[in-house]
Amino acid sequence: QVQLVESGGGLVQPGGSLRLSCVASGSIFSINVMGWYRQAPGKQRELVATMATGGGTNYADSVKGRFTISRGDAKNTMYLHMNSLSPEDTAVYYCVADLDTDDERGLNYWGKGTLVTVSS
Repeated sequence: QVQLVESGGGLVQPGGSLRLSCVASGSIFSINVMGWYRQAPGKQRELVATMATGGGTNYADSVKGRFTISRGDAKNTMYLHMNSLSPEDTAVYYCVADLDTDDERGLNYWGKGTLVTVSS
């Protein structure tokens, strides 16, 4: 069974920074794409950033230049570095992965989310 576990959320002041982490574990053969989505109160879930196996990245316009997605040195680990945070970034952040297991290809898995609150 595959699990994605996020960490690193919390309360930060406007203009501050946070680093979110995601670790994927279980019967993973390979990860094709990992990324982050977020859902603010009363809003739909939206894409934040993704990174493909080859290193290609994609960012929402609202976070370009402020957020950076990266792979960790540890296997199946991913980070989201968030700078210049504003109250509009307040949301639950979800880790997502498109991956292959030993038995199936192209499965989507989601973590349970980590809350980021930007407030003074």
